[in-house]
Amino acid sequence: MGGMLLAINYSLEAAELLRQKRISVDRFKCPDWPWMIEEASQICPTAVHLNLTAGGGGMEAVDWELAERLLAQTDTPYVNLHLEPRRKDFPAYDNASHDPAQDEAVIARMIADVGAAAQRFGAERVIVENVPYRGTEHKVVRACVEPAIFSQVLEETGAGLLLDISHARIAAHALGIDEREYMERLPVERIKELHFTGIHRIEGRLQDHLEALPEDWPVLEWALGQMRAGLWGEAWLLALEYGGVGEKFAGRSEARWIEEQVGRLRGMV
Repeated sequence: MGGMLLAINYSLEAAELLRQKRISVDRFKCPDWPWMIEEASQICPTAVHLNLTAGGGGMEAVDWELAERLLAQTDTPYVNLHLEPRRKDFPAYDNASHDPAQDEAVIARMIADVGAAAQRFGAERVIVENVPYRGTEHKVVRACVEPAIFSQVLEETGAGLLLDISHARIAAHALGIDEREYMERLPVERIKELHFTGIHRIEGRLQDHLEALPEDWPVLEWALGQMRAGLWGEAWLLALEYGGVGEKFAGRSEARWIEEQVGRLRGMV
């Protein structure tokens, strides 16, 4: 696990801390926005996180050439997809139902979409991220967060796993499964990348992309321990998904939290 890199979301606050040598990261994680990659690259190497969704169709409309260009520009080894079929794509789907028959069309679409990326780039370069799920009223189709189905999609396409620890914990809570048990039931032997943030309960809802709380760290320490023990696959990158640019991240890019959390992560990686 000695080769795992540490990244953080690009933000003006993180950039300033890096300039002042108050934090140490290997990459800035950037969305697929060419201007941001250009800006961030002046300060630190970058890794691009593509805004690609699998499971709802429409893969023929993806600008694969842009994706390819940004991957090459940033020397990012993997093409990431969010496994996120939505209920608007499957209007008859009932999140409260456990009927396997209704999952068939969703599974077929997820496999087709991930397969399209695997066909273009090679399955060994494709990684699939687990998404959060918040219960029967959620916009996401439940099938995509069921561990057995998620595993089936990766098995049949040959893709790797981008394990988002916070997303897994949110989904586990909604499904009534222990957090660590839920992660163990995912295809963890296929892990290629890892994401981590804090989770806060805000107005009764679990929200991620916030600073880590004391109860968040043990889950990450456990996950890294599973990797070190050879029980899980090895991640090329651990990304702290805290901070960002724009109004959405107002109050969620505080320098004090970035400095404290990056320092702690650097000691763990």
